[in-house]
Amino acid sequence: MALYEHVFLARQDISGQQVEALVEQYRGVIEANGGKVGKVENWGLKTLTYRIKKNRKAYYTLMNIDAPAAAVVEMERQMRFNEDILRYITIRVEEHDENQSAMMQKRDDRPRRGDRDGGDRPPRRDRDGDRPRREDDDRPRRPRTEEAA
Repeated sequence: MALYEHVFLARQDISGQQVEALVEQYRGVIEANGGKVGKVENWGLKTLTYRIKKNRKAYYTLMNIDAPAAAVVEMERQMRFNEDILRYITIRVEEHDENQSAMMQKRDDRPRRGDRDGGDRPPRRDRDGDRPRREDDDRPRRPRTEEAA
């Protein structure tokens, strides 16, 4: 049997329980045709890049499938008739990755607001509005006047 990764997009109008029911329905189709479904990841309701059948959002779901090609063809045939399924894609893979998919992993590589230059935050100013003097700062300080104090 071949290994597949299958992702489908369901309409935003249906509930989370209905998405689970769709997964169970297609799991039954795969198992009835001699295959099995491994990991299932619900990626949740996400905004689409462009409208699909007048929908701006969709529920994304990933299924790891180990089944013959006929089972996948039958599942895709049934998905074409279902109004709740907006899009689907099935990709044949060499092996299933049992870790979390890239969509489920938390991204920590994005720069934070204060770290845009990659360094530390700028030094705080003292009460008079002057920055604290750094060791490598060779600029002359402005003279203090009575108005500034």
